[in-house]
Amino acid sequence: MKTAFVAFSPRGEALARLLAEDFPGAPVERGYGREEFSLSLWTAEAFSRYEGLVFVGAAGIAVRAIAPFVRDKTRDPAVVAVDETGAFVIPLLSGHLGGGNDLARLLAARCGGVPVVTTATDRRGVFPVDQWARTQKMAVLDPKKIKGVSSSLLAGEKVTFWSRWPIAGEMPQGLRAVSDRQQAQIVVDLSPKPAPGLRLAPRILTLGVGCRKGTSCEALESAFSRLMGEQDLAEEAVAKVATIDLKQEEPGLLAFCEARRLPLKIFTAQELLEAEGDFSSSAFVRQVTGVDNVCERSAVLGGGRLLVPKTKGDGITMALAVGDFHPDWRIYP
Repeated sequence: MKTAFVAFSPRGEALARLLAEDFPGAPVERGYGREEFSLSLWTAEAFSRYEGLVFVGAAGIAVRAIAPFVRDKTRDPAVVAVDETGAFVIPLLSGHLGGGNDLARLLAARCGGVPVVTTATDRRGVFPVDQWARTQKMAVLDPKKIKGVSSSLLAGEKVTFWSRWPIAGEMPQGLRAVSDRQQAQIVVDLSPKPAPGLRLAPRILTLGVGCRKGTSCEALESAFSRLMGEQDLAEEAVAKVATIDLKQEEPGLLAFCEARRLPLKIFTAQELLEAEGDFSSSAFVRQVTGVDNVCERSAVLGGGRLLVPKTKGDGITMALAVGDFHPDWRIYP
């Protein structure tokens, strides 16, 4: 988890630096004794750049700092407060989906403190569907439905479950498998088709992209949404984007990846040539790039077997590869 630390006293700073040792490259900000330091500006930048924020100091400082920036549980970073003695580690935001509870447990183990986890499912020992989704690397398509599932489980009611894949291990108490997707309160599928239940999509797709120089982010967004709609695949199931090194500085492609928070995998023409499989071939693409196909080959190298072959339009080519998915009932990583 890409994490940033901020501390508000010399003792807190020493603890923050100790904790940061488990996060290579994590910055530690000194939030005291500096007139030029603005906690509001630091928090605003950190909210968009990091997956986890750790405030070493009073929990109230952290709460006031993050309040203006809290938006959506599916996108907000994990926020954890640690008192300067390391006695208590409190996840304040994105405990399940953002990994705040896991981050708190990790930090507490490092400093010998107590993780103060307050989410009801954790306290009651009830199956935390959002934590499970995160552990299994699944996107939550209907985050507002998490509350309904958890409420039913906390009330002792059975929650129905349907998955396109078999799930290893023993099904947690409180869940009941059903054979009809439309009758399930939890659905695991790549399809974005509406369902009464909470839909979870495994993030196992790689999007291979080829494009003309100067292609805009808007054009890529349009092509991507059209492709996923035509293939009946959830956009959230894409885990990464892949392309040739000639396109690694394309502003539109970089903006597309940043907007969707997707990593960009880069391959050389030689690496693409060595990809295994049957791919469509273009003499023009070979002349320009040194390889006969960019989108299909990069998709396969980035993520498994070819699922959707090349689609093209407006100077953009896209393809999708799908990786293996072997879910189990493990709740914690």
